[in-house]
Amino acid sequence: MAEQPKRKKVTINSLMAKKKKGEPITQLAAYDYRTAVVADRLGMDILCVSDTGGMILFGHQSTVKVSFEEVMMMSQAIDRGSKYGLRMVDMPYWSFHVSKEQAIENAGRFVHEANAEVMKCEGNRHHAANIEAIVQAGIPVQGHIGITPMRMPQLSGFVAQGKSAKRAQELIDDAKAMVDAGCFSIMCEVTTSEVAEYLAETLPVPVISLGAGNRADGVHIISSDLFHLWEEHVPKHSRIYTDLIPIMEDVISRYMKDVVDRDYPGPKETVHMAEDQALEFAKAMKWERKIEEIKSGTKKAS
Repeated sequence: MAEQPKRKKVTINSLMAKKKKGEPITQLAAYDYRTAVVADRLGMDILCVSDTGGMILFGHQSTVKVSFEEVMMMSQAIDRGSKYGLRMVDMPYWSFHVSKEQAIENAGRFVHEANAEVMKCEGNRHHAANIEAIVQAGIPVQGHIGITPMRMPQLSGFVAQGKSAKRAQELIDDAKAMVDAGCFSIMCEVTTSEVAEYLAETLPVPVISLGAGNRADGVHIISSDLFHLWEEHVPKHSRIYTDLIPIMEDVISRYMKDVVDRDYPGPKETVHMAEDQALEFAKAMKWERKIEEIKSGTKKAS
């Protein structure tokens, strides 16, 4: 692969410049070191440590089960793997909801312990006060509206938001409340395209689409969706670029067969003692079978 040109550090100002120029912003949900390394060197604008990683990596069945400590672990991995992309942390369930003090404390921990640069907070206008507290403490926030997995019972499941004019207006109010609270960006998750398009045209900050069409200022996707690594459900808005599951099954099956057939490890993957040392060792251990094998010159794969 050709060497990529040296990047400049992505900042909130550079994202604003992209919005003004009409250049799409790329945002990727990442939660492991290697994905961060690859995405960062390819030019990803925003690396978002998504709590979805708790489902992919740890087997949680919903994001509300993902712990603060698990998100912290993933955040630290992304920090180690990135240099240029803006490092965002998706604040996990119940980490900013209780009070302004809780919100500031937990956001500050992500900055201090994981070198995070900005937060992402799911919610609506009712969460704006706590989000504003984080911003006023000096930590930028991307507001997240639409389908917010932390509020599935309230939303009656994973149902696209903003299909009616009334619900669309409610989402616009949510976004405006978050911008008024100081959010530097808004993400629309599975809203109608019209909602994201209107917000991108009218808000002074970048609007990012996650399953909300391609008329926003940028697009967010979950890295595991690119590769079909969450087999349990493929969202309608996701595009599988390469299905890694059949590849993984093929590789693991071939490995298991080679082990059963004693083809792996083979000679090139095996280290042996020098013959004189092996003979000395075998004699010291009174390992008669090995002594005879060495003397007869018939080494067996170990």
